Amino acid sequence: MNDNQLLRYSRHILIDDIGIEGQQRLLAAHVLVIGAGGLGSPVAMYLGTAGVGKMTIVDDDTVELTNLQRQIAHSMASLGQAKVDSAAATVHAVNPEVRVVALRERADAARLDELVAQADLVVDCCDNFATRQAVNVACVRHARPLVSGAAIGFDGQVSVYVTDPRDHRTAGHPCYACIFPPDATFEEARCATMGVFAPLVGIIGSVQAAEALKLLAGVGSSLAGRLHMLDARRMEWTEMRLVCNPSCPVCASARR
Repeated sequence: MNDNQLLRYSRHILIDDIGIEGQQRLLAAHVLVIGAGGLGSPVAMYLGTAGVGKMTIVDDDTVELTNLQRQIAHSMASLGQAKVDSAAATVHAVNPEVRVVALRERADAARLDELVAQADLVVDCCDNFATRQAVNVACVRHARPLVSGAAIGFDGQVSVYVTDPRDHRTAGHPCYACIFPPDATFEEARCATMGVFAPLVGIIGSVQAAEALKLLAGVGSSLAGRLHMLDARRMEWTEMRLVCNPSCPVCASARR
């Protein structure tokens, strides 16, 4: 690291668990962020300020006035712009050293497979079940850690899914499909129809960013095998222990 980097990241470097080595891991990392909305905004901003070297952000939407209630990476000046371009500009304004690849597209399964393979870690900040399932499939195939979050109304949830058959430490850890089966039928809730408490996405997105940074820097223990659920009405967290499904259509074969 050069002198400017030592100064910029000094508050990380001063933490014994991170230090120079941990910060260098962040500088060398490549993170794929799916979604540049309510969750993707704090994720991209915190990963950027923390010095993640490369960030690929994928989203096909544009900034609308209704987004500004909670999507803090965007502003009035961003209205009509692609969310990925607006988020990239926000990250660059705070930390121009971070390389942001902005992809304005709705990635299908084949595209996600390609993008996940290029990244060290994936943060899923999307708002639909089908994309979450496709992201999970790609993460299992390429053994990439997946940090997943969701928020609607006053309720949020966050977890980490790590299923690397080459690493004994992930034995027993479920993938996303173990907990939320791909063939499940339910009515999908969206912010446009259900609403969302503005700070909720900031809370969940910040936890996602924290889990991603911990994994990349090799610090502490992650939420793998645990689902944290937040009731923001009472500001109460509930933890659920998760186990893998031996018949999971996504990860069962990868574990053999």
